[in-house]
Amino acid sequence: MFREILVPVDLTPKNERAVQMARDLATSFGARIVLLHVIELLDLPFEELEEFYARLQARAITHMEGLSQKLAAAEVPFEVHVEYGDRTQRILLRARERGSDLIVMESHVVGPDRGPTTISYRVAVAAECPILLVKGERSRPPTT
Repeated sequence: MFREILVPVDLTPKNERAVQMARDLATSFGARIVLLHVIELLDLPFEELEEFYARLQARAITHMEGLSQKLAAAEVPFEVHVEYGDRTQRILLRARERGSDLIVMESHVVGPDRGPTTISYRVAVAAECPILLVKGERSRPPTT
């Protein structure tokens, strides 16, 4: 059913659940995972911030190496990509160009104080393939 699963990640620990979910799906379907981190460009000439972007890219690669170790341990084939640009557009473009069968990404509950402006919301609305939004763990009331 799924051959390639795109997993956009930022540099926070909240993405671990999305990577775990993608890993489980990839294991079940024999799929490949593509980890993608997009570095948003500032409105200044790239050359002026080249060192800054190089540091961000190095940090992204280090973070994704940690995530990919879990994929390697589960013997799931994967790729790691760092790109530059608008995060929503790059995620959608990568999925379309690669023919990704599924996008798995972290999300959160969108409430009245936080409208539909999140990247995950925009990707979910515009994606041409299915998307699985992985919510963070909610605190549950104690059982008696």
